[in-house]
Amino acid sequence: MYVFAYGTLTDADRAAAILDEFEFCGDRVLDGLHRIEGIYPTLARGGKVRGRLLRTDGIDALDGYEGVDRGLYVRVPVPIADETGSQDGTVARDDGTDASTAEVYVGDPDVLGAAGVSWPGSGSFRDRVERYVREERVRLRRV
Repeated sequence: MYVFAYGTLTDADRAAAILDEFEFCGDRVLDGLHRIEGIYPTLARGGKVRGRLLRTDGIDALDGYEGVDRGLYVRVPVPIADETGSQDGTVARDDGTDASTAEVYVGDPDVLGAAGVSWPGSGSFRDRVERYVREERVRLRRV
């Protein structure tokens, strides 16, 4: 599984403390969301943020680290753009298959104290973030 890291997990030592196995797969830019500070870093609508793409099978460990079960963050899939910027891009895996999405952790601004950040619409926080990602064509691209 691919994960876009934009905070502490961009550091190899931090990632190694959480994950048994992982590999960084290059720098990426997330178009459509930008980083903001709160109790922990999170993302807000608009802009862009630079980070690293990592590959791991340790998604449960990452969910625990990011506090998904405590409602701190939600994990949402974001398309990986190809070289032309199309959202139909893929990342080749060692096993010969491709990945067309990467997981991105987005923190709940109400829980993380990120003043002035809103995710409009109805439904759960996850639903509102996923709707924004889909409707605004948020995507990851190479730097």
